[in-house]
Amino acid sequence: MFGQAFDMDFQLNKLVIFGVGLIGGSFALALREAGAVKEIVGVGRTAGNLAEALRLGVIDRVAVDAASAVQDADLVMLAVLVGQMAAVMASISPHLSAQTVVTDAGSTKCDVVALAQQHLSGHLARFVPAHPIAGAERSGAAAASAGLYRGRNVVITPMSEINPSAVRMVRVLWEACGATVREMTPQAHDEVFAAVSHLPHLLAFALVEDIASRSNSEELFSYAAGGFRDFTRIAGSSPEMWRDICLANRAALLKELEIYQAQLDRLHVMLEQADGAALEQVFNHASQARNAWASQKTD
Repeated sequence: MFGQAFDMDFQLNKLVIFGVGLIGGSFALALREAGAVKEIVGVGRTAGNLAEALRLGVIDRVAVDAASAVQDADLVMLAVLVGQMAAVMASISPHLSAQTVVTDAGSTKCDVVALAQQHLSGHLARFVPAHPIAGAERSGAAAASAGLYRGRNVVITPMSEINPSAVRMVRVLWEACGATVREMTPQAHDEVFAAVSHLPHLLAFALVEDIASRSNSEELFSYAAGGFRDFTRIAGSSPEMWRDICLANRAALLKELEIYQAQLDRLHVMLEQADGAALEQVFNHASQARNAWASQKTD
């Protein structure tokens, strides 16, 4: 671990990564750097990306199928899109040993837990749902970095039937990546991240789509500067990934959209009435809250 010795009792002989992209690849590189794993096996949809992961040393070898991949694995990391979780879980379930711990890195948790209950029913005691709060607009094995998780939060949402030793393993390994591990229920997780992650992405995509769909979009984009760039940066993220996240967490996200729409309606009335004092009050409150939050950030 960064700043402390890694507990070698949790060293992995074999780690299997399904989805060797930014998230899964960075997990692999961080554990390798920490001396926490001996062999890393990669599984994925794209042969080119797996070849790149092999060339860059993110993984040690590529598995030809799910059955051979998970054989004798200490830990299986599901770092695939949430829309792919069901198929991957179903493919590995018959081949997991009783000692193998399975975890994931999905951005939503209620749906992942439900899928695990359906497809990993015989292995739930060793399934640890997790969500690393880190990312970038880049993707693929080439984007992976051993330092991605340093100083970042990772949320785990263990179920009641889980084996405490499985939770301990996942916690220790994330800490070896430099992360701070927190626990909450799957429902609380999805509600929190609908507000502070999923809604902002939805809004950024919507704003860019609004500008891009206008007849004079080229002219509008030519005048866009730092404010537009900062607000819309996350609209450069994977459309496929965010489609899956929004659909998976649609109930909580719809609730957040309603709350945000009410805020927009308030601003609409203030503008209609030319109520500068009310606008300034909203802006002051938001500015103070944002600056207070930013001052606490260390990354």
